[in-house]
Amino acid sequence: MGLYGKLGWFRRPGAAARQKAMDALAELGMQDYAERQISQLSGGQQQRVFIARALVQDAPILILDEPMAGVDATTEAVIIDLLKRLRDGGRTVIVVHHDLTTVQSYFDWLVMMNVRVIAQGPVAQVYTPENLRAAYGRHLAMIAAPVAPAPPLAPGEGEPGTMPARAPLP
Repeated sequence: MGLYGKLGWFRRPGAAARQKAMDALAELGMQDYAERQISQLSGGQQQRVFIARALVQDAPILILDEPMAGVDATTEAVIIDLLKRLRDGGRTVIVVHHDLTTVQSYFDWLVMMNVRVIAQGPVAQVYTPENLRAAYGRHLAMIAAPVAPAPPLAPGEGEPGTMPARAPLP
């Protein structure tokens, strides 16, 4: 993890490697916790550190399994903001995500699966009642229907990470 793949087991990180790690921590708002042991961090803070470890590798493809699981709304907003910046910067970001209420506002491409691939493509084309039923069966009473993205808020309106209300499926 982190830079150990490039450094090897017995080389210590130099100034450039430490700066790269600090830059990754800063990307996630964790620079003030750099000297703490991982066991002294909350679950959300640990998640941010794990993502920072992945960032320092400079991999062109970042694969994350449930990066928002068990984190608070603030941490979730920080992670999503970072993932969007990475995507906009040319990196491929693949995320396993099960919170259907946030799919439309967080992602631009969707692969919907249930043992097999049911559909894939732009979220607006894949996130449909038909595909949701194919993936989840008839148990959709609590799952939201697709809606157009909410217009951007004016500066100072709303809270980071809040989502628009969704209508039930027909």
